Amino acid sequence: MINRIRDIRRQKGMTLADVAVRCDPPTTAQTIGRLETGMRSLSLSWMNRIGAALGVDPQLLVKADEESPARMVARLGGQGAEALAKPMDAILPVALDGSARLMAMAVDASAGEYRAGDQVWLRQIDPEDFARAFNRDVLAPRPGGRFAFGRLIDQHDGRVALLPPGPGQRQVVIDRPAWLGVAEMLVRKL
Repeated sequence: MINRIRDIRRQKGMTLADVAVRCDPPTTAQTIGRLETGMRSLSLSWMNRIGAALGVDPQLLVKADEESPARMVARLGGQGAEALAKPMDAILPVALDGSARLMAMAVDASAGEYRAGDQVWLRQIDPEDFARAFNRDVLAPRPGGRFAFGRLIDQHDGRVALLPPGPGQRQVVIDRPAWLGVAEMLVRKL
């Protein structure tokens, strides 16, 4: 079995020490690190303690190697919801085009049309395809491991100009980014 402790911890913006202190009884960051990397066995007791510390159902911490995908069971049409004749695997729309690497960005603070708690799924494109991303929201790498996010409004001589979401923000110009992540799907909890 594969555990998701690290992924959940990072999505919640917590450190190993944060989780360790929230465990009941408290433990060490080193122990949490060993549990999330698989260097120490994740028992049912540890699952319950870490699940409570992260504020999630303990069963979310693990996934089977061959996890069954979500199922599409109905369609919503003009006449309302109708059952499918035969349920099928539900596949994320962004996963259907396997031509480029997918990545996701978490939204922590509302900006423009994006709300706190949203996830933006992006598809990586190379510089020769930047023109296809005009007037689309993109994530661009910047020097020093930083990023910029906004609407691609210009591309010239290897430079790209982005207009960040939200009112009153100034454009950001990036010189020769190695790639852009083009926003393809917004995931928002209802």
